[in-house]
Amino acid sequence: MAEAKTLNVALIGQAFMGRTHSNAWSQVCKFFKVPLRPVLHTVCARNAGAMAAFARQWGWRNHTTDWKRMMTCRQIDLVDIAAPNNMHLPMAKAALAAGKAVACEKPLAGTLADARRMLALADKAGAKTFVWYNYRRCPAVALGHQLVRKGKVGQIRHVRAWYLQDWADESVPLAWRFDKKTAGSGAHGDLNAHIVDMTRFVTGQEITEVSGAISHTFIKERRLMTGSAAGGIAAGIRGAKKTGRVTVDDTVLFLARFSGGAVGSFEAARQATGNQNRNGFEINGTKGSFRFNFERMNELEYYDATAERAVRGWTTIMCTHGGDHPYAEAWWPDAHIIGYEHGFVNMAYDIVRVLADKKPIVAMPDFADAYRTQRVLEAALISARQKRPVRLSMVK
Repeated sequence: MAEAKTLNVALIGQAFMGRTHSNAWSQVCKFFKVPLRPVLHTVCARNAGAMAAFARQWGWRNHTTDWKRMMTCRQIDLVDIAAPNNMHLPMAKAALAAGKAVACEKPLAGTLADARRMLALADKAGAKTFVWYNYRRCPAVALGHQLVRKGKVGQIRHVRAWYLQDWADESVPLAWRFDKKTAGSGAHGDLNAHIVDMTRFVTGQEITEVSGAISHTFIKERRLMTGSAAGGIAAGIRGAKKTGRVTVDDTVLFLARFSGGAVGSFEAARQATGNQNRNGFEINGTKGSFRFNFERMNELEYYDATAERAVRGWTTIMCTHGGDHPYAEAWWPDAHIIGYEHGFVNMAYDIVRVLADKKPIVAMPDFADAYRTQRVLEAALISARQKRPVRLSMVK
């Protein structure tokens, strides 16, 4: 049997997401039968002093600090952008102009205007694009999507979603995630983006209206940074005595209406003490319900309202059965659980499938799909600022 053709990948970023994406591209061939074999061609980042060691550790063949020059390399097929949000537009623009496929971290951009421009550029180029909403690739989340499609929950009435973390206390300095010019928003764009995408995905419905939004910043000033995150989110960075102003939200909550008639609530926070990475949702329908919590990512809780009343109750499904749960057969025997990094490997597999003109295992968010999530995020910010309901039809 002939060996799969190669796919030369270039990655921009060597921090938290740089490590995660590097692992995904290096692991996907080891667990999946790929139609294209990813080659870790070039990694690019600003820290010249750390580039050689990073490339060597993760298996990148080349490294550079010049992303603009990297785009001109004819050998590169896919550019994977894991840079801060304000750089997504210029990097995607250059990659699309060079005829590359583009994968981009979430949210699509720091602002709706940048996201709109990225979508227009992708449409003009006719390129294949991808956005790393990796939680779709958890087998439990993908199973929830299947339950809805099979009619197991009936008509959806309520959607509740939350993403709660507690790492951003007063000890954390002024990293880029707290700067509006770089990040666009705080917990909202970082965390609400994920749960908006997941609920859109599992319900198969679009959000049509946002209301009751509240945005708040608890920590107004933070110490200026004196070091890097060294591959983490931000905790553990050293800070100076001087401080700077925080210009993004610490928490955003909002209500929503869905196209199928359901109502929903969303909550994102970075200082929800005791919640390290509580990313989840609950879907309630006329025939059943299910709920997911990423801190127990291998499980999906399911309630079958069509069962005899005497035996109704929440069932915990271990979503690791090869052949029954999406992606599970590529990994380990039943209940030999997977972790955070596996969602990225699963997504790398689906990216490769799409680039080989094959159907992904789970629907792939491209720039157009991620733009719809960005519109919801923008609607929530407008609602919080103007204290009124915002229909998505008015957010373009």
